[in-house]
Amino acid sequence: MFPNHVLSLRLLLVSALLLLQTVSARNINTNSTSLRSHRNITKDIPACQIYCYGRLLDTVQMAHLFRDSKTFVDMKLKLPPEQTNANFETFMKKTDNAPSKEQLRAFVTEHFDDLGKEFVPWLPDDWKEHPAFIDHINDPDLKQWGLDLNAIWKDLGRKMIDDVYKNPHYYSIIPIPNPVIVPGGRFREFYYWDSYWIIRGLLYSEMIHTARGMLENFISIVQRFGFIPNGGRIYYSKRSQPPLLAGMIKSYVDFTNDVKFGIDALDVLEHEYEYWMNNHVVQAKDYDLCVYGDSSTGPRPESYREDVETSEAFSTDEAKEKHYKELKAAAASGMDFSSRWFITDKGGNDGNLTDLNTRSIVPVELNAILFWNAKIIADLHGAANNIAKRNEYQTKANKFLEAINAVLWNEEAGVWLDYDLLNEKPRDYFVPTNLSPLWTGAFDSTAIEKLSTSVLKYIEKLQLDKYPGGVPNTLYRTGEQWDFPNVWPPMQYILIEGLNNLGTEAAKSLSSKWSHRWVLSNFAAYRDSRAMFEKYDAERFGGHGGGGEYEVQKGFGWTNGVIIELLSKNGNGFLSTSTSKSCSNYPGDTPP
Repeated sequence: MFPNHVLSLRLLLVSALLLLQTVSARNINTNSTSLRSHRNITKDIPACQIYCYGRLLDTVQMAHLFRDSKTFVDMKLKLPPEQTNANFETFMKKTDNAPSKEQLRAFVTEHFDDLGKEFVPWLPDDWKEHPAFIDHINDPDLKQWGLDLNAIWKDLGRKMIDDVYKNPHYYSIIPIPNPVIVPGGRFREFYYWDSYWIIRGLLYSEMIHTARGMLENFISIVQRFGFIPNGGRIYYSKRSQPPLLAGMIKSYVDFTNDVKFGIDALDVLEHEYEYWMNNHVVQAKDYDLCVYGDSSTGPRPESYREDVETSEAFSTDEAKEKHYKELKAAAASGMDFSSRWFITDKGGNDGNLTDLNTRSIVPVELNAILFWNAKIIADLHGAANNIAKRNEYQTKANKFLEAINAVLWNEEAGVWLDYDLLNEKPRDYFVPTNLSPLWTGAFDSTAIEKLSTSVLKYIEKLQLDKYPGGVPNTLYRTGEQWDFPNVWPPMQYILIEGLNNLGTEAAKSLSSKWSHRWVLSNFAAYRDSRAMFEKYDAERFGGHGGGGEYEVQKGFGWTNGVIIELLSKNGNGFLSTSTSKSCSNYPGDTPP
């Protein structure tokens, strides 16, 4: 984090950028009949005419110049966006609107810099070689691994160069005042929900200033955008992700006892809460609950070609546009993509991406998190002795809890289930988020034994304990990355923490078992590859995941954060050798 006087200058500069970006973007040529030109983000951000919509974006992305569509929209402009567009129109006329791939590649090379020009590597000044959590680990191999994970923070630190603040219209990056820890791999900027687990890992690593700096970044973003975008690029600026800023601030306050920081953030937390309530509310069984969504039009710029190709299954522009919205809503959920969001005939989930109906599914975790947000805001107002505001937000939390119980709790299944608005019925398909209210505290604490019995029966019925690599995200093998057999660190965290929060001996025992299994499977993968991955394989102890729109990524921010927290809490009970064999139920898949 910058010193206070430098931070103030940065914040002033970022605020000035907002004024700079209100200059109207020049209209671009949209005469081509094949053009998919969509004003995807605020028209007032000049760089959006390059990175968010327009003929240049469409032409380059559909030419498949890059293996990953995200590559192009992360490249820096060499000229102002208006000049770049004018040059592109001249270029298209010279090539009779049909440039060859080689000609187009030459144009891109002439007008765009390579990736990564907006950041420089950054070594956090509060990084410690031997944070206290290391001393909580007894096993020598796991202790060394903990040191290795702590060292990875240095590899994931990024600081924006001064030119980003001086010339923001040359970049797709959203300027932020402080350096950041990024997830890693193709994810070169901040991502909203990833940052919850990154920040918790930083706090356990005693990197308090770095964590606070990231929170200040998010606070500044809410002040500019009214909410936190999916990620740190302007092409993400019409969708969010699971709203975990309140949870991040609560984590910071819990670690530091800096209640004033939380109280000072209340206006921002309330603003974000109202964004969700004003833009994402639907009615289900006469209750107000929230769904994921996106307010832009057209394909995702970062996955442009892929979206256009899947939309070819639809015959009308209206159907294509609906499909784009469902794709972006799924991306806003963080689970892009999964059979969780497929609705086929009579409410089934046995489809493909053309069956996406994300906006018609009321998700358990989103509403459990929004309950949590209201509760955190109420508690912070209580700490500030703002009794009226505390009562107001406690009432909001109670209303969410009532709606969650009435619509999402399913007595027959014994857990919470997503709700299908199209068919007006629960979606009885396993996702770890079915248990997310246990994590956020959105449950009746007066009936713990009954709830614990119900949840554990559900887990036993689905045989969720049988997988050597962790609990899969769904039980359906579709090839999508948020389906079987992939296992995701935040989902394991939600399950482990949720079961522990139940507090019964049986639930805590299973939580401990899954924590042990997850740590040792990650350790086995690290020992074999010297890398941490964004996702893993439920069927293989120590196996990393696959599938989806891109190759499995290494780094990896939220994976490291989850493991560091589990090592911090339970490291004295983890062993990397003989007793770890109890963590697998499959012969031959046990850890060595």
